[in-house]
Amino acid sequence: MKRTQSYQTQKILTYIGAYAVLAIFGLLILFPFLFMFFTSFKAPGDVFRSPPRLLPYSAQTATIDGAEAPLYRVRTEGGVQTLALVDEGATLVVFASVDDPSQSFERAPREAKPVGGFTRQEEIVVGGEVKKLWEIQEGGQTLRVYETSRGSLGVFADPADPARTVEASLNDATPVERPDFQTTNYKRVLELQNIDRSLTNTMLVTILVVLGQVITSVLGGYAFARLRFPGRDSLFVVYLGTIMIPFVVLIIPMYQLMVIVGWVDRVAALILPWIFTAYGTFLMRQFFISIPKDLEEAALMDGASRLRILWQIFVPLAGPAIATQATFTFLYAWNSFVWPLIVINTGNFNNQVLTLSLMVLQGRAADSPNLVMAGTTIAVAVPLLIFVLAQRYFVEGIATTGIK
Repeated sequence: MKRTQSYQTQKILTYIGAYAVLAIFGLLILFPFLFMFFTSFKAPGDVFRSPPRLLPYSAQTATIDGAEAPLYRVRTEGGVQTLALVDEGATLVVFASVDDPSQSFERAPREAKPVGGFTRQEEIVVGGEVKKLWEIQEGGQTLRVYETSRGSLGVFADPADPARTVEASLNDATPVERPDFQTTNYKRVLELQNIDRSLTNTMLVTILVVLGQVITSVLGGYAFARLRFPGRDSLFVVYLGTIMIPFVVLIIPMYQLMVIVGWVDRVAALILPWIFTAYGTFLMRQFFISIPKDLEEAALMDGASRLRILWQIFVPLAGPAIATQATFTFLYAWNSFVWPLIVINTGNFNNQVLTLSLMVLQGRAADSPNLVMAGTTIAVAVPLLIFVLAQRYFVEGIATTGIK
């Protein structure tokens, strides 16, 4: 009995440890995406905050004399209060006593006088650094001090009673902030780079490329799997060998072909050259070969044509394979960058796709990472959603490919 309980406890602890490790690695993988997503909702000033924060924050404000003033938590004689900053023009210097460096004093620059005058001001070495000596008044006494840091002296007003003001160092004041998602970033991105048109073009190109590749792959895969004609296997080997040709070798011939047919700088050049794929044909052929021939022979005896057998028997059975190919094709067409960069002019905003618009946006909004992240989120959201919805077909496709 004790051995059984010990085994169950060990098994539970093993599961907990495994899930904990998987959760940690999962969070590490998801963190860049979460950072990109939340940064797309940040204000420009919040993006460059140090140390960085994950969630977007914005400063709280109060209306003082008809104007918006940021709120700060300020330490006053009455304790920590939430006050509005109405003036931050003055400079505040922090001095330390020469006799007792632990004593510090905050003064305006005009309240300190140089020891020996500005032309021959005396100096002191503190911690290996040369510091200039100053004189300030404290409690009726003249103290010799040196500067340790500089800041700003702000004038704060009580939002409930604007007439009551307090002077305090901005270095010691903490801004009052709250999580605030700047959804207007997405509107600015769409207006800045015409990304709405690029998004429409990308969806059109992707859908047509996916449909074209699925249809041609199904037809080609069925022909190579079930139809008998002279040179079928040799032709299939040659067709399959085109997968090994690097794309960089095809760029110049394809571009020359687009020039001849007049498709340069047109959306058609992004669709028609990519509706044929040897990989998709190979995938469909291998799947169709695994389907028992008895189904096809029974349909032929009943008088069904080849086309009817294909669309009513083979295509429904090949659902996982078609979904797998459609997903891969969708991701490739959606993220395609090199070919659109070559065949579409970056100045042609009407025919640009999303990847080109993001490249231009990265240069135009280099000082606004929040806008760049908003555009990137738009580009990533759609394929991520498609992948999540279609991931179960990958498992089915892998499982069925192992069945003979």
